Amino acid sequence: MPRSLNRSISVPIVLSSITVLMTLALLIGWILVITRNLQLTHPYTGNRWLLAGGIASFVLVMSVLVLFSVSLVGEILESRRQQMFIDSVTHELKSPLASIKLCLDTLDRPELTAAQQTDLRNMMLSDVERLTVFVDDILQASRIAHRRRSQTWTVVDVTRLLTQAIESIRARYGLDPGVFDLTAPPKVEIFTDPTALEIIIKNVLDNAVKYSSAVPQVQVDMQQLESGHLGIIVRDQGIGIGRNQLKRIFKRFHRAPDPLVNERSGSGLGLYVAQRLARNLGGRIRAESDGPGLGTTMRIRLPMSAIRTQDGNLEH
Repeated sequence: MPRSLNRSISVPIVLSSITVLMTLALLIGWILVITRNLQLTHPYTGNRWLLAGGIASFVLVMSVLVLFSVSLVGEILESRRQQMFIDSVTHELKSPLASIKLCLDTLDRPELTAAQQTDLRNMMLSDVERLTVFVDDILQASRIAHRRRSQTWTVVDVTRLLTQAIESIRARYGLDPGVFDLTAPPKVEIFTDPTALEIIIKNVLDNAVKYSSAVPQVQVDMQQLESGHLGIIVRDQGIGIGRNQLKRIFKRFHRAPDPLVNERSGSGLGLYVAQRLARNLGGRIRAESDGPGLGTTMRIRLPMSAIRTQDGNLEH
């Protein structure tokens, strides 16, 4: 964590802790004074009500102080995450735009062969696809944050959707066909929102490739669980995730404080969007990892009222 962030958080924490301790000391002193006064006077005087009222007042003040402190620290952390997000956005936009500009300038050279021109166009298409995915994540995050949903539910062949998503990610990164190992029934249809499900799967697959080694190896399994749920498991052999980050990676703008993570482009929105969309579909996503360098497993679970298999039967 940056030193400036430590300072910005430690100041309100220290001040709030001092205030709470002073209030607690004052409360204890108040109780001792009133209790001693009760022992020296008649036990049924109005001091008992004064004692009770004082205790209630101080408890209320302490509660407000604690809530204010927690809220203040949360706002500071959110502000920091947004600043990191802005920095990431700047990098995510400048890099592909600079690449596209360079390709366009290079295309003006008369000595280029047809094959070279095709390669440059493919590079530009790849950069445009990268920008499109990035903008889509931002728009989805904005819709989720403002609780705006636009869902169209229909019957979706998940096996086909998985295959298309894998081909899309493979083409985006220029990977060999053997990078992905898909194990799934020939055809499994569920009633869901196809757009949301596609975004979920692509974001998870994209992360599996992005945070892997130079030659990724990603295993994708789809299973029909006994409880009537559909499970999609994505395993990679990448940089892994620390145990204390397994839940935090689904927070908005959050990126694990790891140099290997910072080396890779990202906005901290992909898994946030995927998790929230999964919840909108009635499902969830869980991350598992034995630690840094030991790979990551993402488990997508979608509870559905009915799952249609290849033979046309409905399994409830």
